[in-house]
Amino acid sequence: MARRVRYSRDGDVGIITIADPPLNLFGLELTNELIAEIEEAEGDMIRALVIRADGDVFTGGVDVHVFADKTPEQAQMFFDDLLKITHKLEDLPLPVIASVQGLCLTAGFEMALACDMVWASESARFGLVEIVVGLTPAMGGTQRVAERAGSARARELVMTGGLFDAPTLERWNVINRVVPDADLRDKTLEFAHRLAAGPTRANAATKKMVRAYLEHGVRGADERVGEIAAPLFATEDLQNAVRTFLAEGPGKATFENR
Repeated sequence: MARRVRYSRDGDVGIITIADPPLNLFGLELTNELIAEIEEAEGDMIRALVIRADGDVFTGGVDVHVFADKTPEQAQMFFDDLLKITHKLEDLPLPVIASVQGLCLTAGFEMALACDMVWASESARFGLVEIVVGLTPAMGGTQRVAERAGSARARELVMTGGLFDAPTLERWNVINRVVPDADLRDKTLEFAHRLAAGPTRANAATKKMVRAYLEHGVRGADERVGEIAAPLFATEDLQNAVRTFLAEGPGKATFENR
């Protein structure tokens, strides 16, 4: 049977592709394969990661068949696996970009929110529509919309179960960039290569700093500046970049993730 998720790389950029069209639904098999491919990417020494999907739809979300006849305990086990995806993406020590076209619903939207940045096509539409089956998002989507756009917007997205277009969510700071449909894949990959060419360890430190702010507030993050940023002075990338800056000016350094 063909795999539902595949991992590849383009230079220093890893690419995870959900490949189970037409709807790319999150069932048990796809969820497990996605966890496995994230783990493969984690061990592959890449310097940026793109999450994308084949077909016209990024994902229709969770396959509702998964919920049939589930006990609360069985549902908890599935939610734990979904949250494993969320946490693994957030914890990767490199930039992660979701590249979203078409519909992006429930677990797929929540997975995108676990990425550092979300790029979307102009025609993309997003929804946390779990209310149609009497559920609330269980992969971290509600709280991550609240992080990005505030609690009122999180309540609106979840309680209405509505579909929201990409320009609206860009305006609300839920997603980062909206590009023409035909350009999405190339533009996202081009941007990922730009990030991959940067100081990977500094980018990882930035992720830690943002997480420190989200968990502990501004002053709490201030208390971790030395712990997070000071070790960068032991990296070859920083030392070489400082020397290059002093000798040639800004923008001339190259970075090797060392």
